[in-house]
Amino acid sequence: MTDANHSPTLSVNWLKATGPESDVVVSSRVRLARNLFKYPFVFKLSPEQRVAIISDVEKAVSGSSLLKKARLVQTKDLSDIEKQFFLERHLVSNELVQEDSPGAVAITPDEMVSLMVMEEDHLRLQVFQSGLNLGEAWKIADDIDMELERELEYAFDATLGYLTACPTNVGTGLRASCMLHLPSLVLTRQADKVLQALSKLNLAVRGLYGEGTQALGNFFQFSNQITLGQPETEIISNLEGVIKQVIAHEREAREHLKKKRKSKMEDQVWRALGILKSARLISSQEAIQLLSLVQVGIDIGLLEGSVISRDLNQLFLWIQPGHLQKMNSGELSATERDERRAERIRAYFAKVTL
Repeated sequence: MTDANHSPTLSVNWLKATGPESDVVVSSRVRLARNLFKYPFVFKLSPEQRVAIISDVEKAVSGSSLLKKARLVQTKDLSDIEKQFFLERHLVSNELVQEDSPGAVAITPDEMVSLMVMEEDHLRLQVFQSGLNLGEAWKIADDIDMELERELEYAFDATLGYLTACPTNVGTGLRASCMLHLPSLVLTRQADKVLQALSKLNLAVRGLYGEGTQALGNFFQFSNQITLGQPETEIISNLEGVIKQVIAHEREAREHLKKKRKSKMEDQVWRALGILKSARLISSQEAIQLLSLVQVGIDIGLLEGSVISRDLNQLFLWIQPGHLQKMNSGELSATERDERRAERIRAYFAKVTL
């Protein structure tokens, strides 16, 4: 379990690049928004009602066969570093950890499931899978949701479906998303065209850490925007169909780089490796961009067999500010973070035969 006392030594299972299409799709996530019938929406809750909901949810979690090993952590018990650590692992949202009022999160030991309590809605259930695996993520989320609903009476309308604080989530309350790494589309300047086409299909495109964030390192999150009037299986199927088209475009761009720009890409990749192997100070933004270029080197066969995508996925995570400070067991200045980040990256590439 990743809790306030967790020692960050374990890798993140959904970053292991073991799922379908994992050369492009880093992870799949299914999120369900739910509210409890007997309480007002979050923005109208009293502190006492918040505490009561957390207590209700804790009982439901402890009685769930699928969540019985999960531990519920109250946000008030998390330090700023631990909040950042959880954010970087996508286990919580900014809205949850920045809220001063009582809130909580329950996380399974493998970190494939997190249940946020008192975010925008009373409950936000998240299930992660490696690669393009929305169907499996949905199945797990649905099973957990049904278990929780036996203990918790949800706010539900026979016509509208599940009632949520934001109208865009009314209906199924389902938000399905995939995180894609699209460096070849960016390098061939086709990314904007593809993203504009997706916006016409009622799909949201966000950065590495969701709404309001930038696409650092050429990572993009794609998700459905409409939940009302569509069954869950249709939402999943539609998104998967679009994601497969994006995968095809990324692979086509990859082939273009390999055939038409191989010498230029070889130069860029080796320059990136040179900096990563020797830098003494490096920012998270620069490191992510350079690691993204290394991934391109893997994709087009320049580094085949030497650097492994799974290791890069983990490295993208471990060099984030929260992780560096968690491993340090205390706060680091910006310069100290840049130094530790460079050390960690050099340590990894020192073990790689190039």
